Amino acid sequence: MLETSARLLRLLSLLQARRDWPGAALAERLHVSERTVRRDVERLRDLGYPVNATRGTDGGYRLGAGTVMPPLLLDDDEAVAVAVGLRTSAGGGVAGIEETSVRALAKLEQVLPSRLRYRVNALQTYTEPVPADRPGPTVDPGVLTALAAACRDQERLRFDYRTHDGSASVRIVEPYRLVSWGRRWYLVAWDVDRQDWRTFRADRVEPRTPTGPRFPPRDPPEGGAAAYVAQGVSAAAWRYRSRVLVHASAEVVTERINPAVGVVEALDGHTCVLHTGADSLNTIAVYLGLLDLDFEVTEPPELVDHMRRLTARYARSTAADDGPPSPASTA
Repeated sequence: MLETSARLLRLLSLLQARRDWPGAALAERLHVSERTVRRDVERLRDLGYPVNATRGTDGGYRLGAGTVMPPLLLDDDEAVAVAVGLRTSAGGGVAGIEETSVRALAKLEQVLPSRLRYRVNALQTYTEPVPADRPGPTVDPGVLTALAAACRDQERLRFDYRTHDGSASVRIVEPYRLVSWGRRWYLVAWDVDRQDWRTFRADRVEPRTPTGPRFPPRDPPEGGAAAYVAQGVSAAAWRYRSRVLVHASAEVVTERINPAVGVVEALDGHTCVLHTGADSLNTIAVYLGLLDLDFEVTEPPELVDHMRRLTARYARSTAADDGPPSPASTA
């Protein structure tokens, strides 16, 4: 009986780990026959877990949605991660989720073993978040879960989207990842109509149901979803844009900048172009100074003038009064 109970817990853990499981794959993981898997699935159903089955050569099992929330299996690290995540979400960022997070956290901490409760309390007591410079937009948690589910299930998504100028359109995408940057959430997806990768602000998305057909996975955007968002979102928000010729290889420059700073374009083995920008000319000047490399600025004209003023200012800062000549120098 103990072996059967342990196997049921392992089966439940596997079903919770991913959406679909072929019966043969479950039997291999559990080191049992497919007949035993079928019996164990029936036992889980008797315990109230809605395990759905599909027939045929591609048939398998899926943990479905039931009328009540079944118990979840969490290891120590997962339990701590959930508790920390709930405490973080209680601070805002997702509309209407603060109170719900507090209630869920109270239930979780009530059953945490003392060793795990100690770890969670230590993180809460000895960490302090830096307040945001300005309040960010809030996102409906239902929208986030719908987007995440479409990414997980690889299902096409149709949604109404509002751009920064208020114009609306209907988009059809193959969702890839959700990216959290500061207090904003972004969806990285393949735009079916435009045949290219695009970034969408989650707080401007209104999903339409039902979702579309399944799609095969694509190669992700270069650098991954987070880097793609960092590059695209930063560039879209820049007030000033600059094209800078750097006298170093693209590999060297890439190692010295954050992806949010700009995009590096290789010219040859010794030079490259840095496409960068910022809300202020001073910020661009700081980026270029931190490169610690020789470079040439040709545009925009405002940046060229600003760099000349900085050059003169730095030159004046080192032109100290030498005072009267020393006796040795007049001998």
